[in-house]
Order: sequence, then structure tokens, then C-alpha cells
Amino acid sequence: MAFIGTLILILVATTIAGHFSARVGIPAVIGELLIGIIIGPGVLNWVHNSSALSVFANIGVILLMFMAGLESNLAQLRKVLRPALAVAVCGVILPVVLMGGVSLAFGYHFTEALFIGVVFSATSVSISVVVLREFHALDTRAGATILGAAVADDIIGVLLLSLMVALIGGGAGEHGNTNMGLQFLFQVGFFVAAYLLVKWIAPMLMRISERLLIPTARTVTAVVICLGMAYLAEVVGLSGAIGAFFAGIAVAQTHVKQVIDDHIEPISNAFFVPVFFVSIGLNVTFAHFVTSLPFIVLMTILAVVTKWWGGEIGARLTGFSKSGSRVVGTGMVARGEMALITAQIGFDAHLLANGLYVDMIFVIVFSTLAAPLLLRWALSKDDATAVSTSDK
Repeated sequence: MAFIGTLILILVATTIAGHFSARVGIPAVIGELLIGIIIGPGVLNWVHNSSALSVFANIGVILLMFMAGLESNLAQLRKVLRPALAVAVCGVILPVVLMGGVSLAFGYHFTEALFIGVVFSATSVSISVVVLREFHALDTRAGATILGAAVADDIIGVLLLSLMVALIGGGAGEHGNTNMGLQFLFQVGFFVAAYLLVKWIAPMLMRISERLLIPTARTVTAVVICLGMAYLAEVVGLSGAIGAFFAGIAVAQTHVKQVIDDHIEPISNAFFVPVFFVSIGLNVTFAHFVTSLPFIVLMTILAVVTKWWGGEIGARLTGFSKSGSRVVGTGMVARGEMALITAQIGFDAHLLANGLYVDMIFVIVFSTLAAPLLLRWALSKDDATAVSTSDK
């Protein structure tokens, strides 16, 4: 029952924080992230991450990415394949080179420095999705490029992570290369399954659900598709968020898209998503913050600018306007759960020492806090309408 009390505290606090965030003109997710820091070990020490809380947070990010896929235009995603790949590649190279190089200058071992770069090559667009939806910019060339680049970015990041863990960390061993090759084949199989889901499986399942004599059959079927793809993605070593995103795209191709949207969005935004954003803030503690402050500040700045510049360069190289490129670049800044998961895997594989791991959490949280503000600024400068017209 203690978890129920924790859940009540989170929901009440995030609702109030969301209200005041809206009053001062900042995204509600900023308030939710700050609530996590305030009620967590960093300040009041009322709430700690637990297995139950992690489950709710994971469901939150899965549903959030499912809704993003549901609102994504598949035809538009196909059109932005080239810019999405360019944005992803540029957004991986800059953090690995610059942040890894600066880490070496701070005296960290080459392996640690390289892994820091890998951690910050990850992108989590969950927060960007919230801001894009607020500006009705998901179904634009810029919005589609951000989502497509995040998918490519995640794949590249997973391959780099797998390589490092297999060759250097806990995964190294006699069968390390074989396991890595097998995992890559499984990941290829996942994308084949995603294609089949979009093309045939999801439409067939949704047609079957309409024949069931249960009012919620269509919604339940959509949720099963969402969770099933998230689970499959996790099994093959990808993020569950990627699976949920493809599940959303698949359901969006059916004629019940709007019904699913209307049924899932309220419970997602009211219940699971706030827990996800709070869980990020709960990772912050201030035990060694002062001594690590120079490193944290510099790495936070680099975390922001390397993704921003990388995304903007990739967008400009593929024909975006200056303002549209700025939207894409700022939309790639957030790290969120993807970087946290990568850092945790590295810590478990002994690629990061405990103190460095905590510093990474600070940088991830601070750069994630900056991300929605920067994206909101970029969309405001672009006036959202300009994104919808000039960059379509």
C-alpha cells in the first residue's frame, strides 16, 4: 500500500506543477522533472525509485512513444528517410568525438571517455514529442525527421553499446563476438516483423477486434500490439520505446486510429507519463555535486550543443531551412531514458565507475531539462506554421 501513497503524491504534485508550468509558459514536463528532483533523494528524500515505480515509468514511455507513432504520418516518414539518417549520423559523431575528447582531458581512461561519448550519442524524443504535439508539429517534415532520426540514432547507439560491452565490458569473452552477431540478426528480424505488422498484421488484428462483442476490444487489441512490440524490441536488445513507436505507426494505418487515440491518450497522460518524467528526476542526488561541478557544467553544455549542432548540420545538409534545421537540432537534444538506460548498462558492465556514473546522471537530467525549453523556443521562432508549410 505504500506504493499507492507514493503514486498519489506523484500525481497530485505533477498536476499542480503542470498547472504552474503552464501559467509561466513552460512545458508541463519541466514541472514534472523538477517534482522528481524535489521529492526524490536530491532534496526531500520522500520517494525513491522502486521496481513498481520503474514498471509504471516504463509503461509511461512506451505509451508516450505509441501515441507519437499513432500521430505520425507514415508517408511523411518515408519522405524524410535521407534527412533522418543524416541527422542521426551527425548527432552521433559529434558527441562521441567532442565529449569523449573532453573526458580524456579531464583524466578519464580512454574506455570511460569513449563510453561517455556513446552514452550521449543517445537521443530520447519522448520529451520532444510532448512539445511537438503542443505545437501541432508532429505531422511536419521537421517533426517526422526528429522521430525518424531518433529511431536511427537508437539503432546506432545500441550497436555501439553492444560493441563496447562485448569487447570491453561484462559481455567480453570467448563467445562475445558470436553473441553480438546473433543479436544483430535478431534486431534485423525485429524490423522485418515491424514491417509485417504495419503492412498486414495490425490491420488484420484490428478487423478481428471489431467482431468481438466487447466495447473495449479495439482498445485492448491496440494496447496488446503496443506492449507486444515493446517487449519484442527489448528481447532483441533495442529500446521498448522503438517497438511502441512502430506499433503506433502500424495502428495508425487502420481506420480505427482516431478511436484508439481518444481512448488511450487520457489515461496515458493522466497516469503513466507523469510517473515516467518524475522517475528521471529521482536519479538526482547532490552528495558530490560541488566537487564534480566543473565537469558536470562543461559536459552539460557539450551534451546540448553537440546534439543541437549535429542535428542542425544534418538537417541543413539535406535541404532544411535555417529555422527548420534549428527545430530539428533542438528536438534531438533530450537524452532522458535512453541515455539513462545506456549509462546503467555501462555501469553494470564496469565501463563506468560509481562517481562518474552519478555525474552522468546529472548531465543527462540537466540536458533533458534544457531540451523542451530549447525546442519550444525554436518552434516559437519558427512560428510552427512556418514548419508546417516551408518544410513539408
